[in-house]
Amino acid sequence: MEVQVAPLRAWDDFFPGSDRFARPDFKDISKWNNRVVSNLLYYQTNYLMVAAAVVSIVGFLSPLNMLIGGTVVVLVFMGFVWVSHNKDILRKLKKQYPTTFVVVIMLSSYFLISYLGDVMVFMFGITLPLLLMFVHASLRLRNIKNKLENKMEGIGLKKTPMGIILDALEQQEDSINKLADYISKAKE
Repeated sequence: MEVQVAPLRAWDDFFPGSDRFARPDFKDISKWNNRVVSNLLYYQTNYLMVAAAVVSIVGFLSPLNMLIGGTVVVLVFMGFVWVSHNKDILRKLKKQYPTTFVVVIMLSSYFLISYLGDVMVFMFGITLPLLLMFVHASLRLRNIKNKLENKMEGIGLKKTPMGIILDALEQQEDSINKLADYISKAKE
């Protein structure tokens, strides 16, 4: 299936007043994870624009260190994904605790970058955009369009860059299983 770029959502939908934001239910990790995944899929182009702006500013100020930092993070991410596909214990950890998996990748990248380059470039150029995305995706309430886009991505009707990343983190399979359960209950 061909990869499609998700549309840029209106900025007043992306960051409206406080009425569309709420604290997640920290007691229900599954629901919180579902909110984050849905928002990451729905607002992925907006997140890309925000991240590109931050990376551009930091890259302009320190291009070599930004290049080194970005390369290290990509290589560490690919290495962890490859290892987790070959080791069942890591695969289960990645599926059950995706945030922990990402934190381990970021900490590993941090330590490698501390030997190779400027740590502040890593903090502002790489970690800050990821943190902004995670905080927004955690706090932003979903709407009907958001839920529909997530279902279409989950069942394979659409394939987007964020969907590919979430597949690598094994966060899409639960959506497919939930949709299959919902369909089977609707038939009964």
